[in-house]
Amino acid sequence: MLVKSLLAFLLGGILCVIVQIIIDKTAVMPPRILVFAVVFGVFLQAIRIFDPIKEIFGCGISVPLVGFGAVLGKGVEEAVSEMGALGILTGPLTAGAAGISAALLFACIAAFFFRSSPKRM
Repeated sequence: MLVKSLLAFLLGGILCVIVQIIIDKTAVMPPRILVFAVVFGVFLQAIRIFDPIKEIFGCGISVPLVGFGAVLGKGVEEAVSEMGALGILTGPLTAGAAGISAALLFACIAAFFFRSSPKRM
């Protein structure tokens, strides 16, 4: 249990360091990096190596956006096998419904309690 927790911490930390280096050393905008992380997760799921990595590193790979991408990819796989091409559209939404709903809920709560103000330059 301790070893798996340390491995999860190690991989999660390595992913964060890689992203931070990309942010600091390149001109790539953070939203593009985040989209890349999701697409990378879909790619890992598509080539069927996400689950073996998850067995070793646990939440170190499944909690970041890479894990969200893998969930979307797995949803597409399952929905396409059940519904055909229509599953390309419905699969990611079904698989990621809990995460998407939570993000919307927390965004609404934050918007209720906090107001944005324009930044002055």
